[in-house]
Amino acid sequence: MDPLEQELLDMIVEACDIPQPLPADFSPESILIGPESPLGLDSLDAVEIIVTVQMQYGIRIDAEKIGRTILQSLKTLADFIRQEKAAD
Repeated sequence: MDPLEQELLDMIVEACDIPQPLPADFSPESILIGPESPLGLDSLDAVEIIVTVQMQYGIRIDAEKIGRTILQSLKTLADFIRQEKAAD
């Protein structure tokens, strides 16, 4: 897990009040939201993550258009943030 992915994971754990320790099978490629999520995150958690990321990184996430795509995994979220920051 790279530093940005770890930072995002820590932020998500705090924002969504995820109990510790995290499941052993969680990786940056794991599904982040939905019934298959090892973290047990749902659509309300997705909104919390989007709001927190927007505030923390100063980027805009259109929840309806791209929210589902970038919240597929921790890796897709980190890649999106890198892309948006590079465009600044």
